[in-house]
Order: sequence, then structure tokens, then C-alpha cells
Amino acid sequence: MRNNPLLLIVLALVILALGSQCFFTVHQTQKALVLQLGDPLSEVYGPGLHFKLPFIQNVVYFDSRVLDYEARSREAFTVDKKAIVLDNYARWKIINPLQFYRTMRSIPGAQARLDDVVYSQLRALVGAYTLTEVVSSHRAAIMKEVTDKVSDLMKPYGVEVLDVRIKRTDLPAENQRAIFGRMRAERERQAKQYRSEGEEESTRIRSDADRQRSVIVAEAAREAQVERGKGDAQAAGTYAEAYSKSPEFYAYQRWLEAMRKSFKDNSKMVLSNEAPLLNLQH
Repeated sequence: MRNNPLLLIVLALVILALGSQCFFTVHQTQKALVLQLGDPLSEVYGPGLHFKLPFIQNVVYFDSRVLDYEARSREAFTVDKKAIVLDNYARWKIINPLQFYRTMRSIPGAQARLDDVVYSQLRALVGAYTLTEVVSSHRAAIMKEVTDKVSDLMKPYGVEVLDVRIKRTDLPAENQRAIFGRMRAERERQAKQYRSEGEEESTRIRSDADRQRSVIVAEAAREAQVERGKGDAQAAGTYAEAYSKSPEFYAYQRWLEAMRKSFKDNSKMVLSNEAPLLNLQH
């Protein structure tokens, strides 16, 4: 019987099974509780190898690191009756695994409770400030106050809240449409104002150009009349001087000019021999 290899193998397997049921290992990032018939024992186990009773005891592990929780976006109202959508997150850790297990059981249960507590505190504090204060000037103070209050409320559950932050604040969709509408109307009003100012400036420039053109044309016409008068006077003087020097030539020149003007473009005229026009001596 001692040399029966099958029996030895069976005994080895039984010993391994008992060993796996009697010992458990806790990772350095974890803490553990031992449950006996479903009820947790008072001792909290840290990292290392530990012993438990087989079959009647089992182990529950908890993460001892800092955990992040991102809450779903929800609406809140400021003191000036402005609706905003808060997108926040929280950083927390389990400080008392025994109390945590008795009250929350699991991390999803703790996150659900944390979500309700954080939102209620955020909504209460945001309702005490204006929209401008929530977005800029008092944001850090609000976050610190929310963190302190949420941490106090979550300590009976074995949880410590290290930080609560608002990642982003948005306006509801209907408010965004209203704001965009006001922005569009304001831009259209400014565009109309710029267009009217441009048209006014264009009219002023055009009127000034027309006035300058009228002045320039009038001045040019005046100078032309002056020069034309000077030319006529000079021509009259030249004619008078020529007439005084040779009256016969001047009369002949005037007669040729009269004939050119009278008999142009194949015109026909019936005159007697005694007509003054045909008498060069007149």
C-alpha cells in the first residue's frame, strides 16, 4: 500500500486542495477580510500570506489605492436662477474595509452612494453663488467645501473622499440656443451699424468729391473764358492792325470768307450782276 503510486498521487492532490483552501495571499495594493459563513471577521488583513479555515471561510479583497469616480452630468441652478450642467469627478479610497463591507458591500455600491452625496452637496453650494462665481472667482472655494462635506458624510461608510472637482460646466441645450440667438442678433446689429456708418462715410466722400469736381470745372471754365477773351481781343487787335495797314486786302479777305461761307456744300444761288456780294469793289 505504501508503494501504491496512485494512492500517493491522490494524497498529494488532497494536501494541495487543503493548502489552497487554508492559505491566501493579499497583494500589496489590497486589503482583505475573511468571511465566516457570510459574516466578516473583525481582523483586516494586509499584504502577505495568511491562514483561514477551509470551506467555512472565504476571502473578500478591497483595493487600498486611491480610486477615481466620474459622475454623470447633471443640472443645477445658481442663485441668479441660471441653469448649468455639472460634469464632476471624485478621488476616494477605502480606509476601513470592515465598515465598508458592512455598509456598502462593493465598490459599485459605494460609487452609487458617492454620486448621490456629491451631487446633493454640489447642488446646494452652487445654489448659493452666481454663475460667474461658480465658473471663475469662487470655484476653488466651492470645491474645497464640497470635498470637506462629502468626506465627512462618507466616513461612516469606511470611505475617505480626497478630492471633488468640476471638470466642466456647460449650459443646457435650450440655454445654449438662446445665448447663440442673442449673440447672432448682437452681431447682426453691429453689422448693420457698420454698414450704415460705411454708407454715411461713402456718401460724405462722394459728396466732397462732387463738390471738388464742380469747383475744378467752374475754375477751368472761368480760366477758359478769360483765355478766350484774351484770344478774341488779340485777334481783334491783329485784324484792326491789318486793316489799318491795307484796307483793300482786308476787304478782299473778308469778301473771300463771305464767298466761302455762302457757296459751300454745292449750294446754288441766283444773283444779279449788281448784287453787292459779286461786286468786289464794294
